[in-house]
Amino acid sequence: MGAKVLAIANQKGGVGKTTTALTLGESLSRLSKKVLVVDLDPHANASVQLSYFPENVQHTAHDLFFDDANYSEVWNKIIKKREGLSFDFVPACIRLSELEVDLKERKHKGMILSNAIDEISEYYDYVLLDCPPHVGVLLVNAIVASSFVLIPIQTDFLALYGIRLLFDTIKMLNKVMPSPVRFRALPTMYDGRAGACRKILNLIRRKLGDRVFSTVIHIDTKFREACASGKVILDIDPRSRGSLEYMQLAREIIRNEDS
Repeated sequence: MGAKVLAIANQKGGVGKTTTALTLGESLSRLSKKVLVVDLDPHANASVQLSYFPENVQHTAHDLFFDDANYSEVWNKIIKKREGLSFDFVPACIRLSELEVDLKERKHKGMILSNAIDEISEYYDYVLLDCPPHVGVLLVNAIVASSFVLIPIQTDFLALYGIRLLFDTIKMLNKVMPSPVRFRALPTMYDGRAGACRKILNLIRRKLGDRVFSTVIHIDTKFREACASGKVILDIDPRSRGSLEYMQLAREIIRNEDS
């Protein structure tokens, strides 16, 4: 029984993707799960938040995509363990954006990450993939490798419109995958005082039904404080609304995967 792999993806930026990857990673760790978070976004926002600045990091997720990569050796180089960080982490770099061209002639290029994760799957309960915000070989690799796709959806109209692109990608992959891609939506940046937010949340629930988590992530200024201090919200205020909601999400995921 290997790790459950969650691809955290949305082709619209600014919806809480990186916040979800890092905070959920921390929440699962606090529930005694062994967690690896992999930054696959060339913008490296998760890496920068944790002070793994691309210009200072020699080995990154990019190393997994070399032709001759020995996955066991590569993982040993790229997995970072840091005091004060309860999950393991793999940083990103800007060179991930070059993979579209670099892998153009590579056979089975959509399976690279899946094969790589097989090498370390037995050591983790969960592997969380912080995906890039655009369709391409990296996103395809993440979805193919995943047990399910977690889609953070900001509760506003434009964000709702933007997920159509991701669903198109999932439909395309379903034509060639041995089993359909599983996905669940996570409403984020919710403000219950705003009528528009309430309408969008109701619309998401109506359209997607049981493919929406019961957990809803509200707006919480502590997320920004955590980001500015290079931490996750659970580190700066474990009793804050955002902390409690991500702990609730972690429990919901564990419950759903175990049932």
